[in-house]
Amino acid sequence: MPHSETSTIAVPEEAHGPPRTHPPHKSNTVQAHDYAHENTHGTRAHRTITFPEGVARDRELNLTLTRTRTHESHDDNRPDMSFPFGTTDLNRGGFTNEYRAVSDTGFLPADLALRPVPSHIYRLPQALADPEKARELKQMKLVTWKEGDAEDPRNWSNLYRWYITIICAIAVVQVAFASAVITGDFRDIEEEFHVGEVVTALSVSLMVVGFGIGPLAWSPLSELYGRRPVWIIPGLFYVIFNIPCAVAQNIQTLLICRFFCGIFASAPLTLAGGTISDVWDNNERGLAIALFAAAPYGGPVLGPIVGGFIGETIGWRWIIWVNMIFAGVVTLSTMTIPETFAPALLGKRARRLRALTGDMTITTEQELFRASLSQIITETLLRPFQMIATEPILLLMSMYIALIYGLLYAFFFSFPVVFGEDYAWNDGIVGVTFSSVLIGVAIALFVTPRVERDYLRRAAEKGGRADPEDRLVGMMIGCWFVPISLFIFGWTSPPAVMPGGGHWVGPVSSGIPFGFGMVIIYFSANAYLIDAFPGYVASALAAKTVIRSGSGAAMPLFITAMYHNLGNGWAASTWAFISLAMIPIPFLFYRYGRSIRARSKRAAA
Repeated sequence: MPHSETSTIAVPEEAHGPPRTHPPHKSNTVQAHDYAHENTHGTRAHRTITFPEGVARDRELNLTLTRTRTHESHDDNRPDMSFPFGTTDLNRGGFTNEYRAVSDTGFLPADLALRPVPSHIYRLPQALADPEKARELKQMKLVTWKEGDAEDPRNWSNLYRWYITIICAIAVVQVAFASAVITGDFRDIEEEFHVGEVVTALSVSLMVVGFGIGPLAWSPLSELYGRRPVWIIPGLFYVIFNIPCAVAQNIQTLLICRFFCGIFASAPLTLAGGTISDVWDNNERGLAIALFAAAPYGGPVLGPIVGGFIGETIGWRWIIWVNMIFAGVVTLSTMTIPETFAPALLGKRARRLRALTGDMTITTEQELFRASLSQIITETLLRPFQMIATEPILLLMSMYIALIYGLLYAFFFSFPVVFGEDYAWNDGIVGVTFSSVLIGVAIALFVTPRVERDYLRRAAEKGGRADPEDRLVGMMIGCWFVPISLFIFGWTSPPAVMPGGGHWVGPVSSGIPFGFGMVIIYFSANAYLIDAFPGYVASALAAKTVIRSGSGAAMPLFITAMYHNLGNGWAASTWAFISLAMIPIPFLFYRYGRSIRARSKRAAA
């Protein structure tokens, strides 16, 4: 496996004890061995490590300098999505590259591995700032991957890693599919339980609410116990809760169990991106992460297509049974995904080595600086909302993502108004009209890897360190397509264009630009939030997820009434104008994002 860089991290002298008396200009310089002559696959220049004289003398007496390298596919300047952000006490331990580093010995001196949380406010981790704690830390050895380590997911074969990636994407598609599949036969549910459209729409809304609540638990649990058990256990409960949905004798049972389905089904939404990041490093996951970005938006589109024909032929209960079968097959598939989370794998190795050698100094950063329960609760339940209130970047980007997600679910209720009521098509044919959105999503899958390559090019031009705002290029491209699609839909539908001949092509084709813009916007916005808040990724993504799910849950409750009262043209145009008002957001952040981040306590420097 080729590698890109050899380096160690120098710790300020005060972290190792009282100041020593020595000329300030003198230092001991250690030049890392030049691997450029040994790696024929290409390397970057290696860093020279310079310690103050007294510190260097201590290191020479106590240990041989440990060389650590990073895969050429990994960029140290970008957030490591395998880091346990939500369950690590960052104030005490800061950040480390332990989970991405490769060392000759399989160990990294703990005091050399830690670094401050990325921010324009420099805060030395407490474990290094306190001389007493720093001396204790010098004795600890953090477990790292070794050269060509067979247990490192990044060293698995490309075929196996693509298998894992595809299973993750299908799992996300399945749960997103489940949220919308029931829309295929609302009419029979209303007739059987004697309820109205809004109550029936809650079967979608409550599941989407579950999508927002579930990750608040699954994310920290996956960091504490690994990804594999959180793939399997919630998946089994999700399959089980489909049964009472299918046999429900009243609307209350259906709605409550759909809510619990949403909570347990949200595990893949939480885990898929992280699992893909575990097996593909950040400079090689372009297409893989594009699949993940498209899955939560393409999955709901499949729901009405399948659900429409099932409901039309054998009834709404079989929609749920078919969904349960689909969920069961996918859950069995996720059982073939091994543990991929580096902290879990290295933590298991550390425990094994301690048992074999009796050396209790062998550990991982997560074990040294595990957050308390109160800190985890703060990180997952309180800080996201604090950040929404204080971080304009997070607030506006989350609102933009929420608008797009909400508009997707709005389509599931506006298409039946136009094609079911005005064109008088049956539920099955109405479901087929959503294929246009899938076409747009497919086009976006070809474009997003090119957007990623453009970002890498920009990073290279800036010496390897791109600004988070370079992520916004995709949004600036995709933002125009959403209002265009809504104007097309509104003003090619009745009464502007009456049914007849090929007039259906206009409103149906509106799904293509929407599907394209939707995926490109989400891909870029999500990446921007990760890069803008590298020290608070867990909280930023949790905030985004809650706002997004709230929007997706609210839209089904009033969209039908909105189209009935305003008419197709002006109902769609209202959302088109709101989308137009959102267009300046990526452009303004591209221009002023750097200065806004400079005023933030949590954003990247």
